[in-house]
Amino acid sequence: MTFDKNPFPEGDADRHALWEMLVRRDIDAFIGQDWAMVEGDFIEESFFGMHAHFLSDADAWRLQFPSLAVYRDEWLRQAKETAATKFAEPLREALFRVTNMRDIDVDGDRAVLHKKFNGSVTKADGSVDRLKWQTLYFCRKVAGRWKIAGFVGYMPHPLGS
Repeated sequence: MTFDKNPFPEGDADRHALWEMLVRRDIDAFIGQDWAMVEGDFIEESFFGMHAHFLSDADAWRLQFPSLAVYRDEWLRQAKETAATKFAEPLREALFRVTNMRDIDVDGDRAVLHKKFNGSVTKADGSVDRLKWQTLYFCRKVAGRWKIAGFVGYMPHPLGS
């Protein structure tokens, strides 16, 4: 199956590794409600996350995740809520289908990743979950491994809409 194929060849080691971390491992951990799979992907001591609340006005964005523990709790809450939902299609395939992370800027040991969600997932009751947002991740290479330093997430996609 190619629905989960990494668009970056192994020869593009940084982008390949970043995609594996923030697409494949993130989706698999989220579906499995397994924080332990991704816990090591963060720089815990300096991590923070902004929540844009799907609003184009950056003045409305808030520092909602001042620590990794606060983000972890919200991530686990969302994963549990998603796991309790019955879908009419395989969720893993659907999440890969609606996820795009092809814009990755790498400069030395720093990277900015543009992760976009654009599509819908059909629920068993016939309703649809519309995923239409984006996240900017800020990553650093620490001891030879890429890690997440922070993010601005839940921004509208496209921005300005």
